[in-house]
Amino acid sequence: MSALEIPNKLVDKFGRHIDYIRLSVTDRCDFRCLYCMTEDMTFLPRAQVLSLEELYQVAQAFTELGVRKIRLTGGEPMVRSNVMSLFEKLGALPGLEELLLTTNGSQLDKYAKPLHAAGVNRINISIDSLDADRFKRISRVGKLDKVLQGIDAAIEAGFERIKLNSVIMHGYNEDEVIALADYAIERDIDIAFIEEMPLGVVSDHNREETTCSNAWVREKIESKYELADSKHTTAGPARYVSLRDKKTRIGFISPVTHNFCEDCNRVRVTVEGRLLLCLGNEHSVDLRAILRDPDKGLDDLKLALVKSMDIKPERHYFYEKDHAQPVRLMNMTGG
Repeated sequence: MSALEIPNKLVDKFGRHIDYIRLSVTDRCDFRCLYCMTEDMTFLPRAQVLSLEELYQVAQAFTELGVRKIRLTGGEPMVRSNVMSLFEKLGALPGLEELLLTTNGSQLDKYAKPLHAAGVNRINISIDSLDADRFKRISRVGKLDKVLQGIDAAIEAGFERIKLNSVIMHGYNEDEVIALADYAIERDIDIAFIEEMPLGVVSDHNREETTCSNAWVREKIESKYELADSKHTTAGPARYVSLRDKKTRIGFISPVTHNFCEDCNRVRVTVEGRLLLCLGNEHSVDLRAILRDPDKGLDDLKLALVKSMDIKPERHYFYEKDHAQPVRLMNMTGG
């Protein structure tokens, strides 16, 4: 395939149109959430991490291939030095319709307004407990009051939509489902409940024992609220319900109990330049080698992205014994 034959969109061999990428800007984080990292982490050396300019080149190549949504993830994106310059450049990319962010919220008291000014449309904020001691247990080092301040700052900044993300785990926070829903409803923001994803080996718990199904979570919420299935969709895999006379939408992301792969429209790029074609598989392409080859340019990068569609698998196989499970942790996967 020559440069002249590069298509203007990405379609995999199952006919799925890829129009959304999750772009990791760092593997580092100011928290150590127990479902995302082990307690003693080793992070990537600086030389292995894509520069902000290289991350922009990746985003540019994707948008020229029809990607309309980019979500910056980590680790925690806002701990990356000078990351606002990347947001500002991405916000001006031709063809990009949505610039999104997933964050732990700890830095939003400083960055909410600049992010909104840079063109970030929607923001996801992770929060797994409303109890300060329990929050610190789950995040190991996080301070709940900083996250709550960040949520307030995001609301004040005026993003199109704010969504909280909560991972519910037996033995940690399963008794807070309604409290977390109430918190979102009181503020007219959305919330998604996420089944813990079996990525890598964590040091604190056995995931098969702690994972709460979203069917169970929904049943808890329905003990207080009347829920109605919604046709609303976003860039991601959440299935939404609505509440009568409320602005809040409640989402359920269920990678363990509900395989949402049939309409997958996304891929991930790790901060070391590894293009992950599937959250739950190790199929990948080394984009860093192309970016750092002086004899290659943007068209070579685009050709690699087009060819990668041939190895995007049909689905993931979480907890299926006959299939290899991912060994990378969530901070290395990209939020």
